[in-house]
Amino acid sequence: GIILTLVEPVVVINKLGTSFFEMALTQTIYNHSLKTTAGDSDRAQTLSSRFLLIQSVVSSVAAMLSIIPLSRIADHHGPKVFVVASQMGSVLGMFMLLIFMYSEVPLEFLYLGSLLHGLSGGGPMFWAGVAALASLSSEKGKRTLKLNIVDFCFGVAGVVGGLLSGYLYQIGPSVLLSIAILVSVVALLYSVFLLSDVRCSESESEPLLPEFESVNRMDKISVGILMVAMMVFMVGMVGAENVLQLYVLKPPLSWNPVWAGYGRAATSAMYLSSFLGVLILFNVLGDTALTLVGIVSNCAGMAIMAFAIESWVYFLARGIMMFACVPMPTLRAMLSKNLHPQQYGNITTTYKNKLKESNNI
Repeated sequence: GIILTLVEPVVVINKLGTSFFEMALTQTIYNHSLKTTAGDSDRAQTLSSRFLLIQSVVSSVAAMLSIIPLSRIADHHGPKVFVVASQMGSVLGMFMLLIFMYSEVPLEFLYLGSLLHGLSGGGPMFWAGVAALASLSSEKGKRTLKLNIVDFCFGVAGVVGGLLSGYLYQIGPSVLLSIAILVSVVALLYSVFLLSDVRCSESESEPLLPEFESVNRMDKISVGILMVAMMVFMVGMVGAENVLQLYVLKPPLSWNPVWAGYGRAATSAMYLSSFLGVLILFNVLGDTALTLVGIVSNCAGMAIMAFAIESWVYFLARGIMMFACVPMPTLRAMLSKNLHPQQYGNITTTYKNKLKESNNI
């Protein structure tokens, strides 16, 4: 049926699992750092940030090594390979954290989980596969809306996952992590056995072209400009979000896991408000104007976030950032219109890995 060609259920289930895992990982690393520094929150934040940075570098380098082999497999079996492989690595990484919780192993053991996740493609491969499958299942003129629907589903799952993760962590870190693994395994099984990458219909999609012919028709300048725009925007946005995850745990905010979950839910809610903005304003403003609105929303919110010494200021800034997530799906849709769907996954993978390298720098 049609439901088996939808990538949205994978995004929802996977995001729930990763929301639980990210809460467990951040809290575990920060609490371990607090013990190491004898309760010094500033030093604990520094140690945690350094560990997460190295972890990200390990994952990024490993993901670069996996691009060519996974891309070749995807050329023969479709972009579903990206989605399945990355989720396998994600589940393995979660098991590494579970082993860390129940064993007397050093914190550096978690680098092994990052390595396995990276070698399986990591986040870049997953989102490249999702974007390619979404493009294949939609008409060219509706890709902006389709990719924003995917982000909307991502946002809904993020809000639910954020709200639940804090309460589950209070029950027990191992409980939260076990649920994360279970949910992620469900997403993996759905991807393997139920998800189909069949195109919507021959009449609605562009005819398949040989690779060399598609490359000749590609507007390389437009593709390059769009990729640079996405990288510049995400370097600022993702870099700030990584800092905020640890900032809220120490004074002056000193959030407990429940409040940290609320913060993550507020972050994910930006995807919902951004989707509504696209839905209402797309036919009025168009892609370029929508992107500019999102950039202004993000910059204004981040400027206020710099002065967040009380929780209400944090959530006020999140409200102003309600359209902050508009640029990425809009720019991805503009990119997909300049590419053949079969090439879109590979090029998106390359851009995602370059983005991770930029964030690490």
